[in-house]
Amino acid sequence: MKKLNKISKNQAFWPFVILLAIILFNGIISGGSFFQMKIVDGHLYGRIIDIIRNGSKLMILSIGMTMVLATGGTDISVGSVMAISGAIACSIVSGSILPGVGGNVAIAIILALLAGLLCGLWNGFLVAKIQIQPIVATMILMVAGRGIAQLVTGGKIVTVSSDAYYFINGGYILGIPFPVYLVVILLIIVLLFTKKTAFGLFLESTGCNSVSSKFAGINVDAIKLVVYTCCGIFAALAGLIESASIKGADCNNAGLMIEMDAILAVAIGGTSLSGGRFSIPASIAGALIIQSITTTVYAIGIAPEITQVVKAILVVIICLSQSKEFKETFTRKFSKRKVAKQA
Repeated sequence: MKKLNKISKNQAFWPFVILLAIILFNGIISGGSFFQMKIVDGHLYGRIIDIIRNGSKLMILSIGMTMVLATGGTDISVGSVMAISGAIACSIVSGSILPGVGGNVAIAIILALLAGLLCGLWNGFLVAKIQIQPIVATMILMVAGRGIAQLVTGGKIVTVSSDAYYFINGGYILGIPFPVYLVVILLIIVLLFTKKTAFGLFLESTGCNSVSSKFAGINVDAIKLVVYTCCGIFAALAGLIESASIKGADCNNAGLMIEMDAILAVAIGGTSLSGGRFSIPASIAGALIIQSITTTVYAIGIAPEITQVVKAILVVIICLSQSKEFKETFTRKFSKRKVAKQA
């Protein structure tokens, strides 16, 4: 019992319980077909695999967003960074820009990730050095980013026919979709960085109280610069996956409103929006919960617009769960009822 209580106190426990409940619900309403998997041409197919692959972009974004929110900040420009990344990569592969590189996919990927790094550095500079509020600082790139992407593509939807580029989303290794490997590798690297070094503690300390952290000798500005830069790189990687999935760059719709889903995924994972304690595995579970809800809505046959209503309800529940006054009021009322029953 003590071991169970200890496990239940882990930040990632309840998000994974909710995820499991949603998966079981899907299994029940589908008559068990939800859990069915099959191998076709050495590739593993099934609804669970689809959820993981389709949710890979959101999982990657949630990793970066977790670190940003842990500092007490936010980044609402990740959708635009995805559009910039996809625009650069697809334009290079198609030969519409930098024709001298001959549509080299490796160069396209490197330059797209470099663009994400520069976008992250810009956001981090505005937040850490210029001291602009994070939501305002990242809103600048959120608005301007799609315009930059449009300039890269010349205002057109750029399509690519490269199998090597398509592999980023549609490829398989040992029967498992390639984006799954990207998520796992990225997750392992970030977990090692935050758990096996002092960076994770510095991150929490910055979010809890940045002023005290400065007096303690922590370079708060450097911490913020690093996390926003990482978030930009991760957004660029998510942009590559999305553009590879549609075999082109659609600057108007690439990553549209996905920043809200990324923030919601992190919030579902239990990371406070005001900063402090965080859990990356819990955020991954939050991302899978959102993707599972979307899949459930489609499977039931409900209009896709209902998904937004469900997300809105989740936001309300999360806000209430993080409200100290609400929790104290609820606890008092529950205690009074318990005393009344005993009397």
